[in-house]
Amino acid sequence: MLSTANSAQRGDVVEEVDVVVVGAGIAGLAAARRLTGAGLTVAVLEAEPRAGGRLATDAVDGFRLDRVGPLLTLSPGQLRATPGLDGLPLRPFAPGVLVHSDGRYGRWGAPHPRRGGGHRSVGGAFSVARALASAPRNPAASLDQARLGASLVRLATTPPPRLLARPERTAREALNARLPARTVQGVLRPLLAALLSDPDLGMSSRQADLALRAFARGRLAVPEGGSAALAERLADALPPGTVRTGVRVTDVSVSRVATAEHGVFGCRSVLLATGARTAAELLPGLRVPDFHAVTVLHHTAPVAPTEEPTLLLESDPGGPVAHTAVMSAVDPSRAPAGRPLITSTVLGTPPDDAERRVRKHLATLYGTSTDEWELLALHHTPDAAPAMRPPHDVRRSVRLLAGLYVCGDHRATATPQGTLTSAHRAADALLSDLGVRLPDGAGTAEEEAA
Repeated sequence: MLSTANSAQRGDVVEEVDVVVVGAGIAGLAAARRLTGAGLTVAVLEAEPRAGGRLATDAVDGFRLDRVGPLLTLSPGQLRATPGLDGLPLRPFAPGVLVHSDGRYGRWGAPHPRRGGGHRSVGGAFSVARALASAPRNPAASLDQARLGASLVRLATTPPPRLLARPERTAREALNARLPARTVQGVLRPLLAALLSDPDLGMSSRQADLALRAFARGRLAVPEGGSAALAERLADALPPGTVRTGVRVTDVSVSRVATAEHGVFGCRSVLLATGARTAAELLPGLRVPDFHAVTVLHHTAPVAPTEEPTLLLESDPGGPVAHTAVMSAVDPSRAPAGRPLITSTVLGTPPDDAERRVRKHLATLYGTSTDEWELLALHHTPDAAPAMRPPHDVRRSVRLLAGLYVCGDHRATATPQGTLTSAHRAADALLSDLGVRLPDGAGTAEEEAA
């Protein structure tokens, strides 16, 4: 075989495979696993020095720090449906969430249809007495609690196809039509901001309902060891040598993929599994959606502000912190023993003095001084999550033409499970066009999504 350098200069094909997958995020890796499982030869080409895409985790002084770190609502069934993820250990948060509003704290529990419906209990992530003292004690608040609990129970027991058949509008319009505005603004807005990275409730009401349904069914968690565990497990499930990092793709067609320094790959089909902007650069004409920006800050402190694995939400949209957690209490593997890890998220474009403002706000949220806290990392991701404004098509075409396919969260929903479903849909379409049957036991993407 010719050397890579000489082949790149001459434009010769350096390798022939059945499918080239461009991008080694969880979409590309999940699609590649489905394709190799059907007996095809696959090359996954990734421009960055490591796989994972936006779901990257950095190792810093014994800490494992997510760059974006989405909250997962993946069900055991969805994990089992994705080879490589079926044994992924998830670290759950404490049931429900703790909401801070005007100096008061309330724990809003996630109703479970098999446990008698919804509830709201007020407890102490920091002090039982403090939380109880701040609990609302009036009939209007009690009625709000009952209405929200009943609404979440209904969502938890409604099949997804019925939710997707509902009239579509903004989440703010739909939620305000069935719940008091103070409940929407004070509880559901910060919760949906944490789940979908949209701080304004401008997302599709259908997608908001699906996210609340998943929360109500009690599946809020993070992967053990950091978000990169998703990509690491998927990559480990592929044949050795499938994933090639540090390979920048410059041009694609149905039968060939050109790279900047590694020659040309010949193939029968190409699957683009990059972010939306990169996909549009390689295939001009693809629509690029608007995005929500996310900034994640990681701190360590001499003493953990709480030992509870609780997700703390801020109801004030001016925050600046949208949500925060002592992540070492949720997942001890993310921090060295005796060194707490506090992870906080800012939505939108952060101010120039973001770290100072966040540290000040965290002192209020956790009720303790943050003067001796140490900033471990600050990561800003402008294109963290595609906006899902109505009307939002969760089944955007993954087949551009026979032999050329595209997948990712920008073709489905702005969640890891949406990304995986999109990847499986694209792989299934590719296999169908090549006349290759899915391996026995592999369900369709529609079955897995349900």
